[in-house]
Amino acid sequence: MNFRAAAVAALLPAAAHAFCGFYVAGGGAELFNNATQVVLMREGTRTVLSMQNNYEGPPQDFAMVVPVPVVLKKEQVKTLPREVFTRVDQLSAPRLVEYWEQDPCYVEPPYDDMLAAERDVPSAMPPEPSPKGGLVKVEARFEVGEYDVVILSAKDALALEQWLKENKYKIPAGAEPLFKPYIQQGMKFFVAKVNAKKVTFDARGMARLSPLRFHYDSEKFELPVRLGLINAKEKQDLIVHVLAKNQRYELANLPNVTIPTNIDLAPTAKSEFPYFYVSLFDRTLAKHPKAVVTEYAWQATSCDPCPTSPLSEEDFATLGADVMPAPKGPVDPYNPATAYVLTRLHARYDKTSLGEDLVFRAAKPIVGGREFLTDGKNLEQGSRPDSWNNFQGRYAIRYPWKGEVKCKNPSYGRWGGPWPKEVEAGTKTASDTAFVTRDPAKVDALAESPVPELDVKGKKGRAGEPLRPAKK
Repeated sequence: MNFRAAAVAALLPAAAHAFCGFYVAGGGAELFNNATQVVLMREGTRTVLSMQNNYEGPPQDFAMVVPVPVVLKKEQVKTLPREVFTRVDQLSAPRLVEYWEQDPCYVEPPYDDMLAAERDVPSAMPPEPSPKGGLVKVEARFEVGEYDVVILSAKDALALEQWLKENKYKIPAGAEPLFKPYIQQGMKFFVAKVNAKKVTFDARGMARLSPLRFHYDSEKFELPVRLGLINAKEKQDLIVHVLAKNQRYELANLPNVTIPTNIDLAPTAKSEFPYFYVSLFDRTLAKHPKAVVTEYAWQATSCDPCPTSPLSEEDFATLGADVMPAPKGPVDPYNPATAYVLTRLHARYDKTSLGEDLVFRAAKPIVGGREFLTDGKNLEQGSRPDSWNNFQGRYAIRYPWKGEVKCKNPSYGRWGGPWPKEVEAGTKTASDTAFVTRDPAKVDALAESPVPELDVKGKKGRAGEPLRPAKK
């Protein structure tokens, strides 16, 4: 897609930053965006972009400006329920599971192996004024949810800056040169003002606005992030989800790495899992600077284990399937050949570590992070190529058998649900990791099995192996 969406949010004086632009609030106080979720649905040349940002700042009006390849019409823009982002995030998030070792004397009955496949009337708001000379033009104006939207075209970067200033927007120093490439490409500017009276802020000043969705057609498949680095003071987390039929995506212009997976953790990790995960993530980036980390690539209609229900046809429609080209033949959302693959890409960067926008490319399927024994004994490690996508960041707490062993040839290392009188097993996810205290030592402290990618030895020889107390 010929899209370099860069969001510039603004209202009265003072600058801050976001993943693809900068945000300005009134009264000289800064706004901050330190975590962004993006869902891209891609088919052919059609892209549907849905984004949700976490803003931290005073409860005052502010706005977002996004360069887009075409003049968007009202029917191409809509707000989404926050819940759909929650479902997507939970489904793809790194997960912690619990396994109990089964009775080593139990003999399973024979069984057959089975594969379980498993649009608003335009508002009558008056047009915005344009600078002298007609170098900035208001192409369209409408309301969507809590947003008042204006679509601008510009022939000159200085004129665009002038328009923003005349309308009481302040652009951070150094922004004007970054506007030029977008203007030279003929990009338009999607300006969405937000009425803070329609938004709920918590005690910290954090607001989660209604996510915005818009769609367009373009050959290139890109996402801009550079404008958001102008005033960045600390690192930002960007999580991009890509939904595409039978297709995983990765970065074409940055290094790619998969998160280390299938690591057994100490029981104390049940309360410390988010801290372990950010440690694992940071150490992965330390070994692969500037890389974008693949955390998930799986059919969106299935999961194992499932921290939440898989995505439904209604979810797909919410995220863009309703505006995709009509299929040429029958589509079975549960058939791997036609079903959507959900890819989760995680970037963490600052102004010194990221110098270009994100350009996506199709990638071959991978598997990993499953309770799968490669040779009947060793649990698979890392990721490897396959004919379909089944990769996830999965981490396990394993409880060795504590009961009596009365048989002559016990079979250890078989894992399943909780023993009688134990609490029900559950699946815990690492979410909102941008706000978690970071401690690099957590990997060494909590990993019981080796982490080969990070040269961590662990306390036992391999993942899936029972860790038994030392004999006295």
